Amino acid sequence: MHMKTLLKKRILIPVFAATILFTGSAFKNDFFEIAKQIEIFTTLFKEINMNYVDETNPGDLMDAAIKSMLTNLDPYTRFYNEQDVEAERIKRTGDYTGIGANVRTLKDKLIIIEPYKGYPADKAGLKAGDQIIKINNVSIADYKEQAGDLLKGTANTTVSVTYLRQGKENTATIKRSEIEINAVPHFSMIDAKTGYIVLSKFNKKTTSQTAYALKDLKTQGAERIILDLRNNPGGLLSEAIGVVNLFVPKGQLVVTTKSKVKKYNKTYYTKNDPIDTQIPLVVLINGSSASASEIVSGSLQDLDRAVIVGSRSFGKGLVQRPKSLTYGTQLKVTISRYYTPSGRCIQALDYWNRDEKGNAVRVKQENYHAFKTKNGRKVFDGGGVFPDEDLAITKTSPITKAVSNEFLIFDFATDYYYKNTIEDINSFKLTDADFSDFKNYLNSNNFNFETKTEKALSEVLMQAEKEELDTAISKDYNTLLTNLNKSKSKAIDKNKDQILGLLTDEIVKRYSYREGLYEYYKTHNLEIKKATEILANPSKYASYLK
Repeated sequence: MHMKTLLKKRILIPVFAATILFTGSAFKNDFFEIAKQIEIFTTLFKEINMNYVDETNPGDLMDAAIKSMLTNLDPYTRFYNEQDVEAERIKRTGDYTGIGANVRTLKDKLIIIEPYKGYPADKAGLKAGDQIIKINNVSIADYKEQAGDLLKGTANTTVSVTYLRQGKENTATIKRSEIEINAVPHFSMIDAKTGYIVLSKFNKKTTSQTAYALKDLKTQGAERIILDLRNNPGGLLSEAIGVVNLFVPKGQLVVTTKSKVKKYNKTYYTKNDPIDTQIPLVVLINGSSASASEIVSGSLQDLDRAVIVGSRSFGKGLVQRPKSLTYGTQLKVTISRYYTPSGRCIQALDYWNRDEKGNAVRVKQENYHAFKTKNGRKVFDGGGVFPDEDLAITKTSPITKAVSNEFLIFDFATDYYYKNTIEDINSFKLTDADFSDFKNYLNSNNFNFETKTEKALSEVLMQAEKEELDTAISKDYNTLLTNLNKSKSKAIDKNKDQILGLLTDEIVKRYSYREGLYEYYKTHNLEIKKATEILANPSKYASYLK
């Protein structure tokens, strides 16, 4: 069959299917407009594939078109091709066949961010900072597909890697295995009466693992609990409700979802008998605690069941649901907003009323609405869960975020690890000299943090040049720029404690893995110290909830 005729038939089939799909009552009002737009797109897609000067890949074009269209909605509504679906399945179930390491993909190499203790990459001797340049004799720099896929494979098979460590080339053979990603990577006693549970994600194992940890700690003598949700990006809604249920009675409203589609308007109540409704509880959150983490912390706050400590959470009040599409693809679509028991939605960014540059705008504080907890305390919507005990130092500043995003903290920690020996990691503490070394490291790596002020000034100068007005203002512009650079240098010093904290976390992991970091936290971490202090004083704990 002629290629153009075949292509035409392949295009017409999904259009016909789409026409059938859109005849449901929910789409009656928009049926003509939807059918019209699909027809326009179909004819355009056909003409591009048949007439474009170079060879085109219909699959790649469609993948790009769909994903580009969805960026105008919100960052959580996403299309998954067949490869994406498999990656997402791994995230949801917590099962992964591979090397047991967190890996960052760059153009010419894969960087080991964190090898998990006792898993294949760790057993093979790989460490954080190692740069994999070749997999099974395939050079990553020359590989055109997703290089990380080369590490994947069935359990008990082997993969050979060539990697760079401190400029030296090494090889290792990794025997793959089934990797179980725990929702609760750590739990232990902080002192004789205080239990500590780290909850890092909400997958299908979350409620059962949290319940196990809580019961185990109680048998060890725990009379109060710290639940650590920091840096937890969320996950399954059902598991968030399950975690809340461990601490509140059966039949308690936890979250409500509201949507334009009636069937998605739901109320979710706890369904099981709790483990302990009285044990004093502190929940730790920060700016990277999102979605299901906010359901747990927000609900426990609304019900006056826990004291929340840390910094304002991320602010994701949108609910997604996966929808199966044809040929093994999937759509994860935002279907509703969720509301905590007090009635507040904690969505922080407004994706439907963007600024002139197309960026989602943050809900302004003057537009927050007040709600009341079970005991009548005021809580607010519009910008994540605000802690009962706000620790300003835990809020990541723009310059600290920029340093982290450039992986300069990670790279400095790698160098530090190979240059220093630490006998007792639990007594480790960075010094002023180390901070000075880090500032020099930033300079030597040409770190340049462009502020919004700089961007605005640069745009003004560019416009002035176009209008031939720049001669008069360039001198003032350069003066302003000089002053801004001095201000940025001071900002590094101003955020010294926060930067040293992030450096310490990264360095401790190099010597004692993530497990050692949680042990280190129990002695040194500010939020845990504050939580322990609150829990040790019953009257102080109760005062937060009145």
